[in-house]
Amino acid sequence: MNENNATHHDEDAHAAALLSGRQPALTGCPWHDVNEMLQSAGLRPTRQRMALGWLLFGKGARHLTAEMLYEEATLAKVPVSLATVYNTLNQLTDAGLLRQVSVDGTKTYFDTNVTTHHHYYLENSHELVDIEDPHLALSKMPEVPEGYEIARIDMVVRLRKKR
Repeated sequence: MNENNATHHDEDAHAAALLSGRQPALTGCPWHDVNEMLQSAGLRPTRQRMALGWLLFGKGARHLTAEMLYEEATLAKVPVSLATVYNTLNQLTDAGLLRQVSVDGTKTYFDTNVTTHHHYYLENSHELVDIEDPHLALSKMPEVPEGYEIARIDMVVRLRKKR
């Protein structure tokens, strides 16, 4: 399977996740749109999910860790625990509304842009940034073991400032 097939599989999986409920009728109003997104993904729009969704999706495409979202929620006076933030992020990821990007064994980011794309990780600032080249491709893929298929390819290019 080449990256194009993996790309289409990833997009198909996301489309299937969204179609499990109904297509969201987005209006540009963050509160309304979060409600629509949650319901279209089959998630009940609880107060906590709505508040965290508004923080996540109300500012455009972003990359956040659970700790970053928890800090934003605390500053916005949203009464949630860190466990609730983790649970909500995992539910939104399972529903296809977020994409999980692992940078190393200890740092996981949640990306509001669920389309197929890759990332730069800026080591000095611990920031994840989208790679804007849609033509980026791997030239050779390993053989996939019998009984498995490629679910998604995540390329993270680590950058640091020159010394």
